[in-house]
Amino acid sequence: MSRLHVLRRLSRCAFAALAGVSAVLSALPAHAEIQVTDVLGRQVTLAQPAERVALGFYFEDYIAITGPSAIDRLAAVSLNYWKGYRPLQYEAYLRRFPQLAGLADFGDADSGTLSAEKIIATKPDVAILSAGQFDYLGAAASAIEAAGIPLVVVDYNAQTVARHVASTLVIGRVMGTEDRARELAENYEAMMADTERRVASAAPATKPVVYVELGQKGPAETGNSYGKGMWAGVIDKAGGLNIAAGKVGNWGPLAPEYVLSSRPDFVFLTGSEWQSMPNALLMGFDIDRGTTLERLAAYLSRPGWKDLPAIEGGHLYAVYHGGVRSLVDYVYLRYIAKALHPTAFEDVDPRAELVSYYRRFLPIEPKGTFMLRLPDGAAQ
Repeated sequence: MSRLHVLRRLSRCAFAALAGVSAVLSALPAHAEIQVTDVLGRQVTLAQPAERVALGFYFEDYIAITGPSAIDRLAAVSLNYWKGYRPLQYEAYLRRFPQLAGLADFGDADSGTLSAEKIIATKPDVAILSAGQFDYLGAAASAIEAAGIPLVVVDYNAQTVARHVASTLVIGRVMGTEDRARELAENYEAMMADTERRVASAAPATKPVVYVELGQKGPAETGNSYGKGMWAGVIDKAGGLNIAAGKVGNWGPLAPEYVLSSRPDFVFLTGSEWQSMPNALLMGFDIDRGTTLERLAAYLSRPGWKDLPAIEGGHLYAVYHGGVRSLVDYVYLRYIAKALHPTAFEDVDPRAELVSYYRRFLPIEPKGTFMLRLPDGAAQ
C-alpha cells in the first residue's frame, strides 16, 4: 500500500471520528437548565444563569450575592425603592457604577406604577421581585411568565433566618453564584445564632423597656412606632419589652402621654436619607455624625422627655432605618442588643462588623452615620 493511500485512509478515519464527536456534542444541551424553588414554593426554570435581570427590591443583597458582575447584569429596577427611599445609598453606587443611570425603571407599588408590561419590555432573563411586589401584581404576574420571562420571588421582609437564607440561596442559584450565596447565608446564620445565644445568656430579671420611633417628622410631631414586624421584630430578638406591642398594628404613632407613662429605659429613633423632609432625623450614606447628633438632640425638647429613665441614663440612640430586612441587618440587631445587654455583648463592635461586611461582600464603603448614641451629658 502506497504512503499516499495510507495517509488518505488515516484522514478518512480522523474525519469520521471528528464527525462522531461532533454529532454527540450537538446532541447535548449547550448548558444545563437551572431549577429553583422560590420562597413561595413556586418551581421556576431558567435556561442558564441570568445575564439580564429585572430587580424589584433588595438591591444591596442582590449585589452582595452576585458579586463583581452584579451591576452589569441589571437590565431594569424598581427605581423608587432604591433612589427614592435610599437616595444617598443609590448615589454612592452611582458614583462607583455610572451605568446605573441608564437602567430602565418598571415602576413601584407605592405609586401604583409597578407594571408587568414595563418588565416585559426590558426583555430580562429573569424578574426577581419581593413577595409584596408579587402580591401587588396579582394575575398580571402570569403575563410576565407567559412572555417567557421566569419570575422569582424572594423575601427579606419576613425577618426570619429561614426566609433570609432561602432568599439568598435562590438569588445565588438564579445568578450562578451559589458559593457566594452559601457564604453569605452561613455568615448570617452564624451571626444570628451568636446574637441569640448572647441575649439568652443575659436573661435579666425584667426585660428592659424600649420605645422605637420613626424619625421622619422631627420632635414636634410623633412618628410611627412598631407593634409587630420591622423594628418591633428587632426589639423582640434583642430581648427588649416593646411598649408599642399590642398598642398599634404593624406601625402607627403612640400617644405622647402613653410614652411618658411607660417610662422606657431605652429610646431608639430611626433615621435615614430623608433630605426632602426638613425636620427628619438624617442618617445613612454621606450623612455626617454632627448632623445626626444635632437632629437627635432636638428630641430632648419634647415635654417630659428629660425625665425619662432612658434620657437620665444616657440611652437615647439613633439607628439607620435602612438597616433592617437585609443580609446585614444582624449588625443593627447587635447594636441594639448591646445597648440593652452591654456585658453579654462586651466584645462585640457592631460598627466594625458593618465595615467588615461591606469590605467582604460589597463594592463600596459604608461612609456616613448608621448608628449613634447621644453622648452622656448631652441630656442635661
